Amino acid sequence: MAEDEARLSPPEPLLQLIDNLARFHREHEEYYAQAPLRQATELQARSRVLKALADRWSVVGVGERASAAGFAGTEDLNAPGLVAESGVLFMEGEGEPAELRRLRREVRQAADDAEQTGGWLARAMEQAWEIAGGLAAHPALADLLGERHRIIANDWQSAALQSLIARMLRRALDLLARVDFTPAALRADLAGERQAPAYLYSASELLDRAADLMAESAMLVHDNERRWRVFRARVRALRSA
Repeated sequence: MAEDEARLSPPEPLLQLIDNLARFHREHEEYYAQAPLRQATELQARSRVLKALADRWSVVGVGERASAAGFAGTEDLNAPGLVAESGVLFMEGEGEPAELRRLRREVRQAADDAEQTGGWLARAMEQAWEIAGGLAAHPALADLLGERHRIIANDWQSAALQSLIARMLRRALDLLARVDFTPAALRADLAGERQAPAYLYSASELLDRAADLMAESAMLVHDNERRWRVFRARVRALRSA
């Protein structure tokens, strides 16, 4: 029996390579089954900031300056409870709040990270697909080829989601760039067509959808965990034989 199994299994150097890949790629995916969930939570928090401001600016009337002195909080522009939650504070005589600039910078960084991750993962899956096809020549692994290709398919789909996430985040930034966040410009908008709330709502919806896709990406990668265990257990058994 052992002789038959050895005859049907891949050569030892290939088994060693497969074992290495199964071990380290499983550990790598354990990280990417969790990290997108944290990123999704952070995106949702940023989206709530935009919605809170849009809600406020959709209904509030243009107020008088709270004080002629600088650094006084603007009574009309600040959303109730938002300052304590996010730090976003509009002040008289000042420009765009630093926290909003930071929000946009963080979204831009998230878009760059998603694009890089998606691109790298897609290229890796191209190579993995070719390698997995070659395993069909070894009957000892035939019943696990479905598991291995499912892993690749999940990762490939996750790569596509990451690329789409990057696009959505960048489009949200494009919409936010349409809004002048200085108090004077916002008050002029409130007294006129109130375009700022519309842009903020749309940008927040893009952030929300990107967060949903991040969670989907994590679910796809998490689905691989058992498949990696089964695949590596077979490889180790063949190496022992």
